[in-house]
Amino acid sequence: MSISVAMAVFNGEKYITEQIKSILKQLKDNDEVIISYDESTDNTLKIVLDLAKKDKRIKVFHGPCCGVIKNFENAILNCNNKYIFLSDQDDIWLDNKVETVLREFKKANADVILHDTFVSDENLNIIYDSFFQIRNSKKGILNNIIKNSYMGCCIAFKNDFKKFFLPFPKNIPMHDQWIGLMGEKYGTVRFIKKPLLIYRRHENNFSALIPVFPNDIESKAAIMYKRLISRINLLLAIIKN
Repeated sequence: MSISVAMAVFNGEKYITEQIKSILKQLKDNDEVIISYDESTDNTLKIVLDLAKKDKRIKVFHGPCCGVIKNFENAILNCNNKYIFLSDQDDIWLDNKVETVLREFKKANADVILHDTFVSDENLNIIYDSFFQIRNSKKGILNNIIKNSYMGCCIAFKNDFKKFFLPFPKNIPMHDQWIGLMGEKYGTVRFIKKPLLIYRRHENNFSALIPVFPNDIESKAAIMYKRLISRINLLLAIIKN
């Protein structure tokens, strides 16, 4: 069962080599790592091109430079194999991740799979033993509009299922939430309640693990209003889709 790893990269020089090495050691010769590169201000491009010269499974594509959602869309569109695993540029895949996910695809005939993860600081010291536990992760469209369980680095799906969620709508908060919700609506979703990677938290992470609101009441109200509008737009997009 051949797999593609879809990775969107941007200013990722600090951790990307370690991440890619943790992935490659689990892949077979006919697998691939698809990297969509958005223009960066560090040495990310040189690093990934040097790695690609050493390993033919790594393929680098110029990204659209329109944000993380479109960058992941570009990576997914360039994937060729039966199963697609999403990957951030700064985590660590545990040794049994690929084997465990592929086994679950076969066992459950699933279209989308989400697995649990450890959460660490930038030095890989474990902060939380379970993302599922701190997020109270569960299936269900309404549940995942209110509080998203679908973290991209923990998602895999069948290549032929991408027709249900691509192109990504303009009004969605994040691509991973949209993939999960479309899996809930059109396919079969399975959760693996076992951590299969280390999700590294650091100062440059795109999203907050647990939202921390400022003390200012006005700021809180503004944030809550924006989140409410995002959820309404997401629901409308689901209905329209």
